[in-house]
Amino acid sequence: MPKATTNPVRDRSIEEAVSYAVAHRVRIEVLCVLNERSYSAQELARVVRQPLSTVTHHVEELLKSGSIEVATTKQVRNLSQNFYRAVKLPFLSDEQMEALDPEARQEIYGLILQASIAEALASFSAGKISADPRVVLAWRWFNVDAQGRKDIADEQARSWERVTEIEAESSARRAESGEEATSIIVTSFGYERSRTSPTPAAHVRGKLTVRQTSL
Repeated sequence: MPKATTNPVRDRSIEEAVSYAVAHRVRIEVLCVLNERSYSAQELARVVRQPLSTVTHHVEELLKSGSIEVATTKQVRNLSQNFYRAVKLPFLSDEQMEALDPEARQEIYGLILQASIAEALASFSAGKISADPRVVLAWRWFNVDAQGRKDIADEQARSWERVTEIEAESSARRAESGEEATSIIVTSFGYERSRTSPTPAAHVRGKLTVRQTSL
């Protein structure tokens, strides 16, 4: 089974690290860029259009927090230059995740939340979310029994599998048409709420579908 361990050099707890990582616009942009591939601080500064000193500061803090990692170190003109990336996570089945200790699971889930929140905030700031008429944003809590909890998880798994199929179908069509790809973030969360409350009123559930809002 792939081994997941906590970051031994983190100077913040995983909970503090996630909050810190998404609490500044530059850090949000850096996280999104590093989700794509590895970059040096100099490259990141050009991509996010910020001074090198600013980017270097945020990169160093994200690295100390365990929010990013060094992918490789290269010699560039007699100097060692680090290239950074998002923390690589293993793909684990439900059974493998259950076998991990709680601290290791907290580490993995924290990094997933960090990436998801950063991507959402970056798209929101760029106006991508409000500009897309097909955007789906919905949230609420559901009060269920043990069987209901299992059924929700199974339904989310089926939905995720279908989304991956849609991407494969789209890739086949684009190979023939030459159409440019559009990167669509699909996030699926299903977790126990920190509080127990009645089902929320409709006004806090958010936007579910375009069809719903047009009624």
